[in-house]
Amino acid sequence: MLYALVATFDPPDSTVTRGAESPALPAHHGRALEAAYRLHATAVFRFAMRCVSRRDLAEDLTSEAFLALHRNLDRVELDQLPSWLFRVVKNRAIDFWRREKVQRRYAERPELQVDEAAAPEPPPQVSPPLLESRALKPIHRLCLTLRYVEGMSRAEVAARLGLSETQVKGHIQYARELLRRELEGRTE
Repeated sequence: MLYALVATFDPPDSTVTRGAESPALPAHHGRALEAAYRLHATAVFRFAMRCVSRRDLAEDLTSEAFLALHRNLDRVELDQLPSWLFRVVKNRAIDFWRREKVQRRYAERPELQVDEAAAPEPPPQVSPPLLESRALKPIHRLCLTLRYVEGMSRAEVAARLGLSETQVKGHIQYARELLRRELEGRTE
């Protein structure tokens, strides 16, 4: 397994930071993960940059790849690196571009835009400033508005937007979590 990597990076005990490894992670796992990171992080980051062309996203994809490696350390063979990490980055990049495509599609469709003048007054439990939050993406705002302002069921929202009910449920749950975090940030 990855423990062979430890032989390529096995610093003397005086240079290993004590307490840096999680309690559930044995010392040899931490060294193997650190060795894999030192050997492959630059190449994985460059690959991520080619996939998404944005430094911030490439950094996120790189960290997600190594987090996935941490979670699957016992199942990943040495000869699978760095291709295993590249595959994780590629899959996460594909997920990112799919989400971007959906958000762009709904942001550009005028029939799906919420007409502020034509929209009825929201019921008392929905605060209009919440729907105008910068934390919400257009698809989240649209799902929330149709569901809670227009009073549509999830099935009706899904039919109107051309999404599955599961997707609508996910967008609404994520939007509510974003709003919750924003409100908690305001009260502190």
